[in-house]
Amino acid sequence: MYGRCCTAESDIGMRYYLTDCPGTGGRLKKTAQDFVVREISNAPAEVPSGRYTIADVTTTNWETNRLIRLLARTMRISRERIGFAGTKDKRAVTTQKMSFECEPNRLDNIGLKDISVSGIYCSNRPIRMGDLLGNSFEITVRDCESDRDSIESTVVSVTDAVKSVGGFPNYFGVQRFGTSRPVTHIVGERIVRGDIEGAVEAYLCLPSEFEEEDVQNAREAFRRCNGDYSAIDFELPKIMGFESILIDHLRRRPGDFIGAISEMPSNLQMMFTHAYQSYLFNLMLSGRMEHGMPLNSPVVGDTVIPVNAEGVPDHDGPVTVTAKNMRLVERQVAKGRAFVAITVFGSDGMFSEGEMGEIERKIVDDEGLSKDDFIVPRLAHCSAKGNWREILCTVNDLSHHILDDGYRMGFSLSKGNYATCLMREFLKTDMNRY
Repeated sequence: MYGRCCTAESDIGMRYYLTDCPGTGGRLKKTAQDFVVREISNAPAEVPSGRYTIADVTTTNWETNRLIRLLARTMRISRERIGFAGTKDKRAVTTQKMSFECEPNRLDNIGLKDISVSGIYCSNRPIRMGDLLGNSFEITVRDCESDRDSIESTVVSVTDAVKSVGGFPNYFGVQRFGTSRPVTHIVGERIVRGDIEGAVEAYLCLPSEFEEEDVQNAREAFRRCNGDYSAIDFELPKIMGFESILIDHLRRRPGDFIGAISEMPSNLQMMFTHAYQSYLFNLMLSGRMEHGMPLNSPVVGDTVIPVNAEGVPDHDGPVTVTAKNMRLVERQVAKGRAFVAITVFGSDGMFSEGEMGEIERKIVDDEGLSKDDFIVPRLAHCSAKGNWREILCTVNDLSHHILDDGYRMGFSLSKGNYATCLMREFLKTDMNRY
């Protein structure tokens, strides 16, 4: 029924495709201009006397956390005074709304390469995480392994399947874990298990063949320290900004691994645990697909999430599917007024019922976890309550155009969903090609 994934994506829980037809192969993001992202914003209203400056920020080849850090430095404000709605892909051209707790003329100080600012106005509230409706994408695939006719046949076949089902498997994508070095969930797992030293070791030391030689050499030096990072006496490559935060702290306070993680940006601390939760979710979604269960219709025991008046899933109002309410729930799901969801396991410890609940519980049990593990007292940002997540991601405005050297896809997704998880259905190739 579903296609089996045999690439490294299976290591982060993404073990199936919606379709079982061959992929086109190819490469995403051969250039940044091949991956264009425009935020569909839910921006705060304009208030001329407001204390926050709002602007559209367009970047090329900028990782979000590094962008915030350097914006804060050049504008001479705290990074905590810069707000944004969501992280974006690094190797891309992205446009997103950002807020700055400062006067508009401070934006004149931004002199960073490949960054432009427009649409400036004032408001009485900042941009916060989640202040967006979604993102629109224009993605070009190059270096395909098939001829033009085969490419078109595959693209049409997958497009038809996605439209027929109403979407694609709503995995957490590779960006959640690290495209070139997928270790974020490993760091999160060690934090959840109380192994803070091991979490720091994983972040600093775990290697990747796709990193530059100087970065690989630095990681080898970290490994030789055997936990005594105060011995590091060389300057780290500039790209290792967050590693530098850890090393600088451990030089000053050897052995203070909790303090080292506490020095990292709060959103990155949260990302560690969230990535491990995402890994568990991916395993659960794969388990559902392995059992041949549907993505676009409920079965008894499933959890269903209704959508609110704005069409956004209301995760605070889950409904359990029973034999009595099945027909009503089926109609709501078919009309797009509700979605089947599975647990993003955390300290709230929520599970579905029925067959899906058995899959969820088995994965948590096999990992040897309890809900209390997701409460991290000395690292509050690493604690995670958990929630529900839809198992099917709907797609709007899906279109394609076949090129001489590949093809271009256009579409939009609601917030919290991953364009690469749609594109993997077309490419079916190694994730380092993303």
